[in-house]
Amino acid sequence: MVQAPQFNWRFLLPQYWLIWFGAGLLWLLSWLPYRVLMILGSGFGSLLYKVLKSRRKVALRNIELCFPQMPENEQVALVKRNFAETGRALFDTVIGWWWPQWRIRRIAHFKGYEHIAAARAEGKGVLLLAPHVLHLEGVCRAFGLTHPSIGFYRPHNNPLLDYLTYHGRSKSNKYMIGKRDVKGLIRALNQGEVCFYLPDQDYGRTKAEFVPFFAVKDTASTTGTLLFANAANCAVIPVITQRLPGSQGYEIEVQPALEPFPTGDDKADVTRVNQWVEQVVLRAPEQYMWLHRRFKTRPDPDAPSLYKGS
Repeated sequence: MVQAPQFNWRFLLPQYWLIWFGAGLLWLLSWLPYRVLMILGSGFGSLLYKVLKSRRKVALRNIELCFPQMPENEQVALVKRNFAETGRALFDTVIGWWWPQWRIRRIAHFKGYEHIAAARAEGKGVLLLAPHVLHLEGVCRAFGLTHPSIGFYRPHNNPLLDYLTYHGRSKSNKYMIGKRDVKGLIRALNQGEVCFYLPDQDYGRTKAEFVPFFAVKDTASTTGTLLFANAANCAVIPVITQRLPGSQGYEIEVQPALEPFPTGDDKADVTRVNQWVEQVVLRAPEQYMWLHRRFKTRPDPDAPSLYKGS
């Protein structure tokens, strides 16, 4: 468990004033209606599209690799929509950290909780699989109102940002576990907790299998899901989230537990997880985190990068 950062009087020193100003401005904006926040976020995303040229290239390259049959103009259009969602993610964070419960409940549409309840009734913890969607900060807050959960956390180097982030993310959830605290997550699962786990980024070649992800045949895919499922008394339950049109907010759909899982065939099990992530992404591809270098680790460490020039 990560020790909760405490307020320190040195946070009032001039070196932190810009952070306080930004946080204060966002807090004031948080009182605007959800629809207005999303419009502001979309505009901010358009600015990011122009400014973050290297990330724009990464997103476009990921989409080229995953959807090689998609016409070039559609790929560019998808990247632009993706940056609009990236801008909205700033306000998803604002919503997750600062909105009161009554406002969150108005935009959270939850279904499928019976699958979590069934696992917990059997005395099991729940390893909740979720992909890297851009609205995750808001969704995790909304999920915590139904059932407080536990998530991985990587502390910020800036102590004030670390303080704000930790306490913002803990608003309606229990506590955070360090990103590399494998034993801590296993212990929480064995205690019957519900723990979020995101298995869809490139964590390197250690504890990974090279299996397909969309059109990329050999994608480094973590076996962490299998590690936790084998080591802890838990059910592996996927959750699909999506930003709904207009001012409707978030849909959170808990699916039935993966059964049988794991099967003992690591490559087949990791492929199954990747195929599930693909299905989620295809529901709303603009809402996925395409800005991450998903294919940076290659089976041959001496092979040229798929992101050359990006």
